[in-house]
Amino acid sequence: MSLDRRLALTPDALTMMDTIARAGSFAAAARELGKVPSALTYSVRQLEDALDVLLFDRSSRQARLTAAGTELLNEGRRLLAEMDAVANRVHRVSTGWETQLSIAADAVVSRRTLFELCESFYALRPKGLADGSGPGTRLRLRTEVLSGTLEALLLGQVDLAIGIPQDATGHPGIETRLLGEVRFVLVVAPHHPLAAIAEPLDDADLFAHRSVAVADSAQRLAPLTVNLMPGQDVLTVTTMQAKLEALRMGLGAGFLPEPMVRADIDAGRLIAKAVRRERRLTSIGYGWRSVAVPQERRAPHGLALKWWLEQLESPATRRALLCRPADHAD
Repeated sequence: MSLDRRLALTPDALTMMDTIARAGSFAAAARELGKVPSALTYSVRQLEDALDVLLFDRSSRQARLTAAGTELLNEGRRLLAEMDAVANRVHRVSTGWETQLSIAADAVVSRRTLFELCESFYALRPKGLADGSGPGTRLRLRTEVLSGTLEALLLGQVDLAIGIPQDATGHPGIETRLLGEVRFVLVVAPHHPLAAIAEPLDDADLFAHRSVAVADSAQRLAPLTVNLMPGQDVLTVTTMQAKLEALRMGLGAGFLPEPMVRADIDAGRLIAKAVRRERRLTSIGYGWRSVAVPQERRAPHGLALKWWLEQLESPATRRALLCRPADHAD
């Protein structure tokens, strides 16, 4: 696009097009804009000359748009809306609200609770924002598995990670807190061979049958392997939902968080089996990026991250994120 065309597409010119289209005539638009009709007509002709198109059909007394005029009107309205949005976001940033907040959540975290937190965040009406709307921070959610959640935080891909190993300490610039503990249970379909074996099951029982596992999503950190024995046949999937479906179909046995399979166990779609090997509760934490300098010299967190961290301080919220019944099921 030539420089003249860019200079012609000003917010005033786009607003003028919008006003003429809404008013239905040049005379009515001129009154609304506080101009004489001849001045408005001259401005339209200047815009047409710069773009080398005809924007209005002169054969009608009404302000009838040509195809080119309709396209400019539609795109102009979109551009004006984006300009307003940018101005609002810039203002929000100046008041401490981030433009975007990225959150990684491990697959064991309740998506229902996570989305309820998003809903509460969007419903905020911060003081000091002239338009009276929400914080305007764009949320980006991503699902990771095992080490992948921590890796996303370490690589700076996210601002907050929910569901990282609680022992993930010693990383500069990362602060962590305990989210809670999760109890994993071994489940099989009613028609799976392990369903008929007397409990508790030992390692030999488990080794003789295929296991279903979710792959660690980490790309750079060493991937974790949990509850698998060397040499055991394994079906590897990429999501908790896929693992749950595979277990329902009897494609193998596998460990899942008890809240995630509670409804399936109650409905008889899966059977929980006790195992001889000690299965301890798994501690899970959450973490966020922080400048590795003395506390008195740290830059304050953005208000969006601060709000999420405040929610995670609530025991009820932490419990709901880990202990809520399955929202992965059909």
